[in-house]
Amino acid sequence: MIRTLTVCALAGLIAHAASAADLPPDSIYRLEASFTDQSGREFQLSDKRGRPVLVAMFYTSCRYVCPLIVDAAKSIERTLTSAERRDLQILLVSLDAERDDVDALKSIAEKRGLDPANWTLARTDEANVRKLSALLGVRYRHLADGEFNHTSVLYLLDAEGRKQAESSRLGGTPDPDFVAAVRTELHDRTASH
Repeated sequence: MIRTLTVCALAGLIAHAASAADLPPDSIYRLEASFTDQSGREFQLSDKRGRPVLVAMFYTSCRYVCPLIVDAAKSIERTLTSAERRDLQILLVSLDAERDDVDALKSIAEKRGLDPANWTLARTDEANVRKLSALLGVRYRHLADGEFNHTSVLYLLDAEGRKQAESSRLGGTPDPDFVAAVRTELHDRTASH
């Protein structure tokens, strides 16, 4: 029994290493870090592989900019056809490793009506927040009052986790060039399958 479990665990590690090895060198999915979503499920970024992803960093207690990041992603989603929406994932990763637990993420997802089929709100530890922010190019600073000053950008990742485009336009009116990049990525993915 123990031998079987050991063989299974080893096979899983080899499969994970093989999948990371065949990722492009500039893929953020190479980051080996554990994340937890708003439902309490653990995942790796590489689990998002296969579909385009909009990704941003935020925190749930933010009252001004972070709600606008959500609005920007929702406005992009509204411009898409239902088939395009099904193929797009949206990932928001918290900067606030200390306060943003699963309940905080779930509360925001429910309040904002974010469909868990496409929207993932996630948390990780502080070290992995730093690593992901560096890979994305997000700059942030934890302020004395508990708030964060941070880059407010939506990034488009292709199905392999490579940055393809970015938009710093927040709120309810999407950047048409960014929407065009999202559509191109969605159609390129569909054409290759």
